[in-house]
Amino acid sequence: MSKHDKFKGTGVALVTPFLKDGRIDFSGLKNVINHVVKGGVEYVVSLGTTGETPVLSKEEKEKIVRFTIETVNKRISVVVGVGGNSTQEVMYMLKSFDLRGVDAVLSVSPYYNKPNQRGLIQHYKAIADACALPMIIYNVPGRTGSNISAETTLQLAEEVKNIIAVKEASGNLDQVMKIIKYKPKDFLVISGDDLITLPIIASGGDGVISVIANAFPKEFSEMVRQALAGNYSKAQNLHYKVDEFTRLIFADGNPAGVKCLLEKMKICSSYLRLPLVKVNSQLEKSIAEELKKF
Repeated sequence: MSKHDKFKGTGVALVTPFLKDGRIDFSGLKNVINHVVKGGVEYVVSLGTTGETPVLSKEEKEKIVRFTIETVNKRISVVVGVGGNSTQEVMYMLKSFDLRGVDAVLSVSPYYNKPNQRGLIQHYKAIADACALPMIIYNVPGRTGSNISAETTLQLAEEVKNIIAVKEASGNLDQVMKIIKYKPKDFLVISGDDLITLPIIASGGDGVISVIANAFPKEFSEMVRQALAGNYSKAQNLHYKVDEFTRLIFADGNPAGVKCLLEKMKICSSYLRLPLVKVNSQLEKSIAEELKKF
């Protein structure tokens, strides 16, 4: 298996379960990891957006990554999120963080300071040079405040050897299709939006890094596999089986929605760290009702 093939299919942006007192619930995290591995996903992503990474200390991040690697136990691949709005700080983290057992790094574009496209290119070139692992660019303008253009992604794909993929969460299908059309052959285009994963794959995309797959790894990863195989009738059936859940879990913020669902499924608790809070009572009721129907 090539370094690229490991990341085709379904990756799961793992939640970070917490106890009522705010400590990390490693027992809950173990439940989630085993649930998604048994569900047939291709890899997990630790320390992503869904993992509430901004509220974790450096020590907590290191413990989560080591625990995740040990729990996965080489059954599937492990990706770790390492990003930030300071290029020098990201480079330092990549050089100092214990990445043994990690298969690739997912790095979100710099947030808050809103660099232009030239700045984004220089940022990714610098951090890729500091990283010995394959790197996945993460474009999520709704959270970062700036978009990585198709032209910038394509330039990085051509010029930086260890940048092997982009997680595209811009929601802009025109932009995604432009990347797919002009990308190098082995460069992967990964959906960052569960609801539009099927059309992205139909356009030539390579899979997804999913939130809903925390709860429904079997159904969602099979949908992705069927779509990648060109079996769109089967893929559509699976897509529509979980699409309402996907809408519900984002209705009052991520990861509050998926944590609520996981609690209803008795996999882990729904506690979050401030400034995030649990979903509102009406949405909690809707999620419970949808789960009964499922």
